[in-house]
Amino acid sequence: MPRPALRSRSLRRIYVKLPSGKTAIHYERKKNDISKCAMCKKPLHGVKTNFLHKYGKSEKRPERPFGGYLCSSCLAQLIKAMVRQ
Repeated sequence: MPRPALRSRSLRRIYVKLPSGKTAIHYERKKNDISKCAMCKKPLHGVKTNFLHKYGKSEKRPERPFGGYLCSSCLAQLIKAMVRQ
């Protein structure tokens, strides 16, 4: 049985075939999903997803209004709509 820290489902299991023919299980941290725009659901560019503790706040997402939440094209549409009202 694996040690308690490895029983968590937050780690993904990778089955590795050893030269002896046995199968070993390697445990690896799961990767996060890519951030998507809230309006059009396209992947956001310039938004980091994994190991965020290594980066500062300005490196994790774009420094503009709604950065990390809306893509630039949807933001442009939103600003135009707000100005036209």
